[in-house]
Amino acid sequence: MGTGQGLTTGAVGLGTLGLTGGYGAVGADEAVRAVRTALDLGITLLDTADFYGGGEIERLVSRAVAGRRDEAVIATRGGAVFTDGSRPTAFDGSPDFLRRACDASLARLGTDRIDLYYLARPDPAVPIEETIGGLAALVEAGKVRHIGLSEVPADLLRRAHAVHPVTALESEYSLWSRGLEDDVLPTTRELGVGLVAHSPLGRGFLAGTLSSADQLGPADYRRRQERFATGSLARDHARLDPARRIAQRHGVPLATLALAWLLAQDPHLVPIPGSRSDEHLRQNADAGDLELDRPELDTLTALLADRPTAS
Repeated sequence: MGTGQGLTTGAVGLGTLGLTGGYGAVGADEAVRAVRTALDLGITLLDTADFYGGGEIERLVSRAVAGRRDEAVIATRGGAVFTDGSRPTAFDGSPDFLRRACDASLARLGTDRIDLYYLARPDPAVPIEETIGGLAALVEAGKVRHIGLSEVPADLLRRAHAVHPVTALESEYSLWSRGLEDDVLPTTRELGVGLVAHSPLGRGFLAGTLSSADQLGPADYRRRQERFATGSLARDHARLDPARRIAQRHGVPLATLALAWLLAQDPHLVPIPGSRSDEHLRQNADAGDLELDRPELDTLTALLADRPTAS
């Protein structure tokens, strides 16, 4: 599976945000084992960020790929200003800041190159052309193989791509979150930019077992999101019944079906579900082999088409 501009990955990647403990406590050894299991299953794109766990997740990725670096496609983010080890407090898109952030990520990852280096978010104080020039300099220096953007609108993607080829755009996209379909997704297709779809299982909703926020632990960050805190969660859960029937016909879990639908949307799309369970990692990897016919795809597309965001 290609993400655009010649970067090749497995059909499904691994998002590492969940390894920070946002969905529940995760031990370091458990996190390392999950990454290694993913590689065993052909899940090669390991998607992380310098601010995940204050840099600790990059260190865990380094441990996990020790002796297997050439099997992995490491993607991480730069440009976030963070001090508390959890959430960015600001974004700095200046070339000098990105150079220093890249060097710090390289050190934590224990590698001489980052395969895909995203701008975490645009800096409103720095023109995107200047920022992309700084990222292009990292490519020229051999520190970065490909550059990417995260959560940007179509017009900003066009401006960036005009300065230097953007290999991938990372944004939320799933059956439950469809806001990219009108503008951003057609633009990535036109420009040949790959789409790395984060939260492709709707932060766990598309696994099909979550119908109430009461099922979430007290520290689960999803409790702060409107979609998980209101009665709409139960209604959307019921609307998945046709998808459950399709999954049953194929003998696969609902999560595998939801990922297969995503993969059918674009040949340069790579979903990055997060998981630390061997069973779930296998189910995610299986999505690359599941072929859905046109009536099935149309049924799935219509299920939650009126749910454009995941706020």
